[in-house]
Amino acid sequence: MGCGIGGDLMAGARAGIVCAGVDLDPVRVEVARANLAALGLDGATVVADATTVDTSPFDVAFADPARRTARGRAFDVDDWTPPWSFVEGLLRRDACVKVAPGIPHDLVPEGVEAEWVSDHGEVKEAALWAGRLATTRRRATVIGDGGLATLTDEDDPGAPVRSLGAYLYEPDGAVVRAGLVTAVAAAHAGDDAGLLDPHIAYLTSDSATRTPFARGYEVVEELPYREKQLRAALRERGVGRLTIKKRGVDVVPEQLRKRLALQGDGEATLVMTRVAGEGTALLVRPL
Repeated sequence: MGCGIGGDLMAGARAGIVCAGVDLDPVRVEVARANLAALGLDGATVVADATTVDTSPFDVAFADPARRTARGRAFDVDDWTPPWSFVEGLLRRDACVKVAPGIPHDLVPEGVEAEWVSDHGEVKEAALWAGRLATTRRRATVIGDGGLATLTDEDDPGAPVRSLGAYLYEPDGAVVRAGLVTAVAAAHAGDDAGLLDPHIAYLTSDSATRTPFARGYEVVEELPYREKQLRAALRERGVGRLTIKKRGVDVVPEQLRKRLALQGDGEATLVMTRVAGEGTALLVRPL
């Protein structure tokens, strides 16, 4: 429902699923039909209002509500087509609904699995799985050069807050959106891993490790947090090209980089965050 030009129809057909696509736009429906025919894939398409379709003859209902209006991107779920009220009804049966990755956790109905998906570090979408398709409460799925990896709330025993260690880990955006940062600490960032701050999605550990769920950095040194002293410290180290990462502090990296007016041949990565409630600047090196 909301098949558009047929991207998901084609993926379903390739997987051996018998699919019927529904969309309000007759042009998109015709393009979807042409795409299936061009690839020799089975499937049906029809112009119809998804909210009037009887889904009972089908094993699974899949919806991809339109999240744009004539005014641009719609952030209010009631402005989606079909609207959230329809989606909630659909999630009472075996169904999957593709939604925006910014969907609030409290909107996800009880018993529905919410999965956030990132592709090479960029959070692309979220999916809500209902009925027999739901296997857990929250899931983070990351796709990278090594393939696909997934993490669920069942992998999350929690993690302590600890002092800064020799290594810093920046969880993938899908992990952060799924609320599974401590799951990464428990299973993927070393036995001694913990949160740098209870409210910030950075992990720290005394051991170096690689995980698809977080980007790792070696902590080179702590630099002054105040801008004037920070500028002096970076210039002293010959840093002319600076990548700035920040969480939990009121910093706009592009504006700060411009004000620092750095000169030099060196390149560095700076993390600006809070440790024990205090603003902290860390010079780090990617693992």
